[in-house]
Amino acid sequence: MHPDPQIRYHFDPKRKYPYFLIRNRLLGVVRKFAPRLSGRLLDFGCGVKPYEHLFTVNEYVGVDYQGEGETWNKEKVDFIYNGRTLPFPDASFDSIFSSEVLEHVFNPAEIIPELHRVLKPGGRMLLTFPFAMPEHEEPNDYARYTSFAAVSLFQQHGFEVMDLEKTGNYVEAVTQLWIIWFQQGIEKRFQRRPKLQQFLSKWVYRMANGTALFFSKRYPGNKRLYLNNVLLLQKPAST
Repeated sequence: MHPDPQIRYHFDPKRKYPYFLIRNRLLGVVRKFAPRLSGRLLDFGCGVKPYEHLFTVNEYVGVDYQGEGETWNKEKVDFIYNGRTLPFPDASFDSIFSSEVLEHVFNPAEIIPELHRVLKPGGRMLLTFPFAMPEHEEPNDYARYTSFAAVSLFQQHGFEVMDLEKTGNYVEAVTQLWIIWFQQGIEKRFQRRPKLQQFLSKWVYRMANGTALFFSKRYPGNKRLYLNNVLLLQKPAST
């Protein structure tokens, strides 16, 4: 559990939280894959480092880009880079972690080779990025990748795919998108009645999230629409 209650509220949320489904699934999958990264780790697009406590590594280094529309401050960022060249020598890191960043990268043809460059041969990279999610952190929201597109993209830049997982399923994705739509409508319609807004939000989100979990367990198989992609990659040892 993250020690900061504000970060925990958003990234380890309860069912009354509007983004519970996507955040809950992300927390579970990062916790699952974190033991497969080791050594000196680079958190690319680290933000507030919400998942740092899940990793047991020798050193945890965060780098980020200062862009428009971002939700979080940069207090926990160790290095700010220019959006093109990472400020590290070749083969500086044993592992790279990046969560919910790829969709904000406007120049993947430049950045992915940079990630490859700073990763040691044989090093691993864990990525999460959304599939079913509205535009956010505007205007710096550039892409949604299917699992097939993401695999092809990283293979073209010299990475080997070790594992691929999709979080959520059709039920959870549709419910999460509906909750986001409801939240945006509630905020506008009842912005002058905050107590009513809070009451409606709390109970609607709690019931919708609970219902999604109930039906998701009974109909888990359809993942043609889902929440997030999770990729575990490796830089070939012979590079």
